[in-house]
Amino acid sequence: MSRLAVRKTYKLYIGGAFPRSESGRSYAVTSPKGDFLANASRASRKDVRDAVVAARKAFPGWSGATAYNRGQILYRIAEMLEGRRAQFAEELGGGKKAALEAVDATVDRLVWYAGWSDKIASVHGTANPVAGPYFNLSSPEPTGVVGVVAPEDPLVGLISVIAPAIVTGNTCVVIASERTPLPSITLAEVLATSDLPGGVVNVLTGHQKELAPWLAAHMDVNGLDLTGVSDAELALTCEQAAAENLKRVLRPSPEEDWRAAPALTRMTRFLETKTVWHPMGV
Repeated sequence: MSRLAVRKTYKLYIGGAFPRSESGRSYAVTSPKGDFLANASRASRKDVRDAVVAARKAFPGWSGATAYNRGQILYRIAEMLEGRRAQFAEELGGGKKAALEAVDATVDRLVWYAGWSDKIASVHGTANPVAGPYFNLSSPEPTGVVGVVAPEDPLVGLISVIAPAIVTGNTCVVIASERTPLPSITLAEVLATSDLPGGVVNVLTGHQKELAPWLAAHMDVNGLDLTGVSDAELALTCEQAAAENLKRVLRPSPEEDWRAAPALTRMTRFLETKTVWHPMGV
């Protein structure tokens, strides 16, 4: 007997669950040739607010975890992504060899960031010389909830903006690539089963122009990564909205090469420096 294929419904990822958009809307995702691939949920302003609430709720536990534990979880994500290599390559399209290379680059990048989890504080923390009988110590701490507009590179670029934010203890709300959102939701399935606490990463699919301004203006978001914003007018609107509560903003970088070796700058961009004075001999 012939059977009907079970078609996958691509939903949002908020607070460790996979809800449909509260608006009930979806949009068609097509291949570069224009062929229909799937329907993806079209998130709304309400979904943005729900995702920020989930990220804020997860922040104390995630930022309070040991850096070593966060590194272990990122490494576990890399393990599971490696296990679904063929599926990710199929969703990326664009030629099997290139797609497999992109998956491998994504796994390698996760492992790289996982290795830095318990080292970044040593590199960017310091003991400051002071004139007096005191210890003066500076150490990096996470900013809080980071809003991320992901680049069009649907996997390497996506991980390159998520991993540095969460490995340092932040939680995030991600607006996935509008044209190629399918790998982002499959990645969310990996995150949901990789020991990452619900709410640490929240993934929204939909129209960038509709979602980004609300994320930028949200008063409970502490940082904003506009890497994936290619529209100069939209970027300016988001930066102006972010200024209302002095968010840290990473401006768009359309020419960034996601295959180049990563640097520490994306980790340090969303870190605060805490300086403590302590009397000597006490």
